[in-house]
Amino acid sequence: MQRLTTAEARKKDAREKIELGGLIVKAGLRYEKRALLLGLLIEAGKRIKGDEAERSRLIAIGAEAFGNDRE
Repeated sequence: MQRLTTAEARKKDAREKIELGGLIVKAGLRYEKRALLLGLLIEAGKRIKGDEAERSRLIAIGAEAFGNDRE
């Protein structure tokens, strides 16, 4: 039974990583260097900590981008 749980956890982890990679593609950053992408994410993480206005602004941008998928 433990083996099945481990396999399921690995599948879930792989799926999540694929979805996160899809976000990079959707943002138009597919061909950027990994170091740049990581730097962007680290910087964004620092910017949203304790700054609810910035967090809300970025959520609105992302929500709009997802909404454009349905058009």
